[in-house]
Amino acid sequence: MLFESYSSFAKTHKDLLEEKLRVSVNKLVAPSVIKEAMLYSLEAGGKRIRPLLTFATLFSFGEDTRKGLMVAAAIEMIHTYSLIHDDLPSMDNDDLRRGKLTNHKVFGDAFAILAGDALLTYSFQLIAEIPDEYADASTKLALIKELSKASGAEGMVGGQVADIAGEEKELSLNDLEYIHVHKTGKLLECSVVSGAILAGADEEKIQLLAQFAYHLGLAFQIRDDILDLEGVEEVIGKRVGSDEVNNKGTYPSLLTLDGAKEALHQHIEQAKTQLRKTGLNISLLEEITDLIETRDH
Repeated sequence: MLFESYSSFAKTHKDLLEEKLRVSVNKLVAPSVIKEAMLYSLEAGGKRIRPLLTFATLFSFGEDTRKGLMVAAAIEMIHTYSLIHDDLPSMDNDDLRRGKLTNHKVFGDAFAILAGDALLTYSFQLIAEIPDEYADASTKLALIKELSKASGAEGMVGGQVADIAGEEKELSLNDLEYIHVHKTGKLLECSVVSGAILAGADEEKIQLLAQFAYHLGLAFQIRDDILDLEGVEEVIGKRVGSDEVNNKGTYPSLLTLDGAKEALHQHIEQAKTQLRKTGLNISLLEEITDLIETRDH
């Protein structure tokens, strides 16, 4: 596919992704309420940054970006499940997500938990069902391993545990970085690395892209911390100041707001440095990187 701009690339791939998510959930032979709960959060919008990173990575290798559609949908399902569970009363106890009532406020705690469980498990089925023309069995296995590590105890879940355990405590910068690298960064890294795996990349390029994604993940979360202080609730779609209310450690609380903005810029520049070493067509990945630095939601 050829694109006149990043915005046309993003719109085309968001449309493809959202149709795939709808079709995939609707075809399930399952109680209607669980499908409604799954789609409620999947269709709440959002930046779709993880799927777009998968598509843009494939583009950088000159590959057909549609190769990544089912992986992108799987990763978005994992991300969405984590948000549903994060919002529960036993965790962050949030009423709003992306400007809508959170899942448990609409469907109740039990169905929200089960909707998250269903999205988590379905994600791996989707990868197993990638057409053979796009990925052979060994490639699918590598993708499942990557997603499992990124989303489980060594990745996102481990970061969430450290985040909860760190509440009401004074965190060091290393503690905070561990939380952000695992809770947010690992799934972003998986999005990029999965695109590279689908493209048949060698280990050197995979490692460079993983380093790019490492810095991008930290930048993404630092920007989140900044928006929690400076954002507009109607734009970011959730309560402003919730980190302070929940006594969470943040980059502004450790580095000051100006220090956090400087750290954000440094990670953005380091991400771009790693990208440029790949020798790929990095135009779309660079634009996504710039958007992460300046995003308002």
